[in-house]
Amino acid sequence: MNPGTPPFVSHDHVLDLRGTALPPEGRPSADILDSWVRCHHGGLDMADIPMPDVAGAVELARRRTHAEYVRRLAQAELETLATQIAGSNFLLAFADQDGVILDTYADNRFSMSSSGPGIVVGSRWSEGLCGTNGLGTALALGQPVAVSGLEHYLTSLGDIFCTAAPVRDASGAIVGVLDASSYYESRQRHTQALVQMAATHMENQLLAHQMRQRTVLAIHPRAEFLGTLSAGLLAFDGEGRLRAANARSRQLLTGLALETGTGFEALFGEPLDHCLARLHRQSDTRLRDVLGSTLVTALVSPRAVAPLPRPLLPAPERSRPPSALAAPPMSSALGTPAMTETPRRPPQRPASAPAPQADSPFVADDPVVAQACQLVRAAVRMKAPILIHGDTGTGKELMARHAHALSGRRGPFVAVNCGALPAELVEAELFGYVGGAFSGARAKGSPGLIASADGGTLLLDELGELPLALQPALLRFLDDHTVRPVGGVELRAVDVQLLAATHVDLTVAVAERRFRADLLYRLNTVRVTLPPLRQRRDFAQAARHMLAGLDAEMQLDDGALARLARHDWPGNFRELRSVLTRALLARASALPASRDTVLTADDLDGCLPTGAEPPTTSSALQSSAAELVRREHERFGGNVSRTAQALGISRTTVYRHLRAGGVVPG
Repeated sequence: MNPGTPPFVSHDHVLDLRGTALPPEGRPSADILDSWVRCHHGGLDMADIPMPDVAGAVELARRRTHAEYVRRLAQAELETLATQIAGSNFLLAFADQDGVILDTYADNRFSMSSSGPGIVVGSRWSEGLCGTNGLGTALALGQPVAVSGLEHYLTSLGDIFCTAAPVRDASGAIVGVLDASSYYESRQRHTQALVQMAATHMENQLLAHQMRQRTVLAIHPRAEFLGTLSAGLLAFDGEGRLRAANARSRQLLTGLALETGTGFEALFGEPLDHCLARLHRQSDTRLRDVLGSTLVTALVSPRAVAPLPRPLLPAPERSRPPSALAAPPMSSALGTPAMTETPRRPPQRPASAPAPQADSPFVADDPVVAQACQLVRAAVRMKAPILIHGDTGTGKELMARHAHALSGRRGPFVAVNCGALPAELVEAELFGYVGGAFSGARAKGSPGLIASADGGTLLLDELGELPLALQPALLRFLDDHTVRPVGGVELRAVDVQLLAATHVDLTVAVAERRFRADLLYRLNTVRVTLPPLRQRRDFAQAARHMLAGLDAEMQLDDGALARLARHDWPGNFRELRSVLTRALLARASALPASRDTVLTADDLDGCLPTGAEPPTTSSALQSSAAELVRREHERFGGNVSRTAQALGISRTTVYRHLRAGGVVPG
């Protein structure tokens, strides 16, 4: 079924057909309206009673056998969910990829409702048969969904709230869907997050099980989260080629091509064997991806996917009282607590990297950047929130770390990428959780990222990606500086210097109702904007500083600098780092015995993006170099010595380029 909207039926048309039977919350989301359009196009009548097909005993047995392993995982999650939402008149279900329900757990009070008898083992709740509903619409969209009351296409289901999440295997194919349904009046706010966590838990176990003959690595920016649901999982074969990656790893490695067959070295700039050698000596090790982000990785033990201790249910059980459901042992995101046989070190403080000192090298010779640094210095003295705006890769986190150093705060610097946090775990990761709050939760709980920054600096990166549902909780924190962990009751006071960074125009996001206006007012106390790399007047210093960080012995000659200066750098500093890294690697492989420490324009051949390669004639290079020298000479008020020092060239070379550009220095 195509989840897209047929072009000849609009959202407004199906709303008109609905008449007065609209959800009390107002206009439904685009996903719900798209589903209504599909139902209308499929010939369903809003006044119909749902009539799902019901598989016979033989067909049901076949489907259960086909889904045997994933069904075992699902039953464990259903039992855990039952204890977590007990008292809400619920029904839990696991269905296969066709929407046929294989197992259910239900509170007897829900099963006696008028809608209950249709939700039985063997029934097929596809969107095409039963209209917009959690289970069927999650399958149609291929993503988690919640359908509340009259958001159901069939108005007879208007007293039901349901939320569902598809489950994918290591190849990315949907192999089932988890669903939780309850009365609309007794719905619980956290049920949707719990169902998504359960589905993520299953997906991690499936990947580890299916890739048990491969090398499976867990990755996360912080070591203490390697055994949780927020860890990314990557599976590599014996040649170091990628064979599987979970959704979380794709978020953590945004910007990299996680395609089947991609080499480990293409992702992390070193052979897989080197990483494994370190992991044989210690429980985890640091990795740096080719875009410059730092991660921690640990080896996932094959024993982390041992068979589940409980057998499959012998018969379809439609209803069991919640009190009869025993909660399974708490486990890690992979099914067992074990990651490797090596005992893990005690968790380190959560700072993602040592904060730079106030006098550390920070290229800020550009007037706009220099002014931003002065404003940040004044703001941190007043403990005022700071909003850092700029295109992706312009150095927003570097500015944030600089602010932390200027603040003199003794606590850690903690950067939180709001866009990389899994939607179902955002609240738990930010505010923490108590032990056993959800499937895959650590037995001792977690303080959360905000509390981890106590006494230091908290950076909310990619602020524009923060889910709208979580923004009120963040606003409350900004008002009283206290946090309450998920599943807990006690408040904890937290003292942080708050920074936020985004490339999104938040004013537009407010107008589009994707961001709260009151939260923007609170965060926008002090605002600094970083210019894109192509507009920075200190490009030469920035490029040399970047190269020094990659190889302290290498230098850029005039031709290489001129060639770099002509590119428009849409990826800003991240792209510059990638280009320089490629140039260094290509040079090392081509000239392994060379002791020359100068990177030339020729070394950049093939390193710049396609379409960005400049003319290779000598005159073109000389012209660009002369223009660069002229701009720097002008910036320094005609001072030849300062121009030469900034560009790292001799005074004679400066004079030569100025004369070539028609400038006669005084």
